[in-house]
Amino acid sequence: MPGASRPSRQHCFFFLAMIIDSSSYLFKATRQRAYFRDVKILIPLTWTNKSMYQRPKRETFDNADVIVSEQKTRYGDDPYTLQYGGCGETGRYIHLTPNFLLDDTLLNAYGPRGNVLVHEWAHLRWGVFDEYNADKPFYISGTGKIEATRCSTNIKGVQVSKGTSFACKLNVATGMPDDECVFLPNKIQTATSSVMYLQGLPFVANFCDDKSHNFEAPNLQNLMCNYRSTWDVISNSKDLKDTTPMTSSPPLPMVTLLQAGDRVVCLVLDVSGSMEYHNRIQRLKQAGQVFLLQIIETGSYAGIVTFTSYAVIEKNLLLIDNDAKRQELVNSLPTSASGGTNICRGVLKGFEVLEEVTGGTSGKEIVLLTDGEDEKIQSCFTEVEDSGSIIHTISLGPKAAKELEQLADMTGGLKFHATDSLDSNGLIDAFTGISSSNGNLSQQSIQLESNGRTVKTKEWFNSTVSIDKSVGKDTFFMITWQTSEPDIYVKTSSGRIYIMTDFKKDTNLKAARLQILGIAETGNWIYSFYNKYSSSQVFGITITSRAADHSVPPVTVNTHMNADTIDYPNPMILYAEVSQGFLPVVKATVIAIIEPETGPPVTLELLDNGAGSDFAKLDGVYSRYFTSFKENGRYSLKVQVQGKEKTILASWTQNRAAYIPGFVDNGQVQFNPSKSPVKDDDFNIVVGSFSRTSSGGSFSVAGVPSGPLPDIFPPNKITDLEAEMKEDTFILIWTAPGNDYDLGNASRYEIRMSKNLLTLRNDFSSAEQINTSHIIPLPAGSQEIFSFKLDVITENGTILYFAARASDEAANKADVSNIAQAIMIIP
Repeated sequence: MPGASRPSRQHCFFFLAMIIDSSSYLFKATRQRAYFRDVKILIPLTWTNKSMYQRPKRETFDNADVIVSEQKTRYGDDPYTLQYGGCGETGRYIHLTPNFLLDDTLLNAYGPRGNVLVHEWAHLRWGVFDEYNADKPFYISGTGKIEATRCSTNIKGVQVSKGTSFACKLNVATGMPDDECVFLPNKIQTATSSVMYLQGLPFVANFCDDKSHNFEAPNLQNLMCNYRSTWDVISNSKDLKDTTPMTSSPPLPMVTLLQAGDRVVCLVLDVSGSMEYHNRIQRLKQAGQVFLLQIIETGSYAGIVTFTSYAVIEKNLLLIDNDAKRQELVNSLPTSASGGTNICRGVLKGFEVLEEVTGGTSGKEIVLLTDGEDEKIQSCFTEVEDSGSIIHTISLGPKAAKELEQLADMTGGLKFHATDSLDSNGLIDAFTGISSSNGNLSQQSIQLESNGRTVKTKEWFNSTVSIDKSVGKDTFFMITWQTSEPDIYVKTSSGRIYIMTDFKKDTNLKAARLQILGIAETGNWIYSFYNKYSSSQVFGITITSRAADHSVPPVTVNTHMNADTIDYPNPMILYAEVSQGFLPVVKATVIAIIEPETGPPVTLELLDNGAGSDFAKLDGVYSRYFTSFKENGRYSLKVQVQGKEKTILASWTQNRAAYIPGFVDNGQVQFNPSKSPVKDDDFNIVVGSFSRTSSGGSFSVAGVPSGPLPDIFPPNKITDLEAEMKEDTFILIWTAPGNDYDLGNASRYEIRMSKNLLTLRNDFSSAEQINTSHIIPLPAGSQEIFSFKLDVITENGTILYFAARASDEAANKADVSNIAQAIMIIP
């Protein structure tokens, strides 16, 4: 469990204590089935090196499970887990603040730190969700009783107004407690669950199981996991399925302290005969130049190996400490290609280069590019796995070795694919996506723009890039052309114009590069290329920059898929996490570009609307289902993000350890101190216009049949159905699904109701159906509002439950929605 942060050594001591406590608590909570065996802590580079610190192998900041870092957030020191997959899917990371580790006054509110870590670990590792709900802290049960949203209902306590011992007041219109009402649990309980409700209660040591689960509670666990208990999800995970309880106590965790050294990278490049096709060798040099001049960080070491049926060291490791060293490396990039392909010889020669700096190969990186097939690629898998190195793979063209990605998978590397289409800029995008994973965002190069287009003779290619105040240092414009150089105009936000004579031009490479000195102006920059050649040709542009101020994190984009490989007809879910530091950036426009091995790319807008594949609205995680599969093979993913005037910083609201407002101890109400206030002006900060491009790597698809594809994808599940009753009218509100998951229009809705929640959950088709024949479904993402009257006898306190599902014109049916409750309240 790697951790990375800027804390002090004192924080590290408290972190170790938390790990030991959490392992014991985890063992109890999983019914003697799991504990923390090995824990690896990644020490910040800013700390003085000590002999006890080992060099990391494949542990990096980017793949850390737990991150300890300062964060300005309206939720103060709330631990949280960035979790945006579905039920049972792993999350991204757990975030803890240094103050959480040190401030013992927080123990009353959150409980022991080890308990909190187990709560968050269950989010991260097993994909379960909170069993409280800060937005809906109370609900009316099927028996008509007002209950606190919790699991289990055996946890006893009182409902009182904040800061008092007085009973809560009711809202006359809703029949529910008013906003000042809180639930205070008894400090002494007979109930032992659940960890996902209040891990801080002294007697809570279990997850809710099928016997104790509260299926009525309006919480995320019920919504996301279809009313399954947390223990049902956890016990059926790959970690615990088919396990039996241990009969003895587990050992203490084995803790290892790690500290990375300087970044060491070797480019291992295929120069076999096929690299002459489609101008690949020239495109390789263009992309390699971008990496060596603009991407790899100052202070890193870099070397170059080329391979055919044998391998050659083109450049031994150089410490990149000035521009001359960068150019020396560029001059060693290959310019010709011939011969066969032996990937393993290239990789093993790359290891020789990595070993030129002390420390062996552990934690060092290889960027491996090939366009060829190699039947012997598996012959070096054992050596690769034992090396401790990280191999990033770039497959070029449709015939690259199918086993290539296994090298990245076994070493924790990145995977990219580039086609031979010049319009996509794919090869440059791949190299641009390989920046340092040490967590120092101020050092990392950030891609602002990547664009390519076929331009007819005597026509222009015009576009705009927005440079925001979080970037602007080391800003480069890289222009490429297919046949003949264009006229180039780059206009800054203040009106200054750069032309070709301001660029450093390489006619042989068919590329030109402009470096903006100092900090680039903020605002919208316009770039224009004029094709003065006699026929059409492709132009490409890549713009990169770095943080303007090391103390201010830049806006970044992290792109992910829910799987590396899928079998048709399963959908792929695409995610783009847009943030500044650890705060989400919301209300941006996010476009995914998915390119198959052959044929045109598909564009898809990713949404942050809390519907379909996106389970939390306005959390900075934009997502969408992708189903437009054209063929089997590799697909590449790129995401373009554009900030607008309304784009703002928000704060994580989901998957946080609950802050307990107080307890009832021996009949006495005791409130915990309120959390430290956070100024409102610290949030909803306008980010404004910015441009970002992020390569999401590649994924593989199998099982796509040849010929026209059948309509096999259903509408997505409705996850935000709400119901209310006004006088004699019922009103249902939900977000419209699509024809194929969240794309297009569904054909019809099926809505059913019952006075019994379990009927809708367990036997939806047997519940009473409501006439929806007159509803014409709106486009996916639209808000649907349906009001109707029923000939049923309703009296004050009557409770009805509703659920819905959509279907398409091919009769593909979605999963049944969440269950919404409506209550008749007569003031």
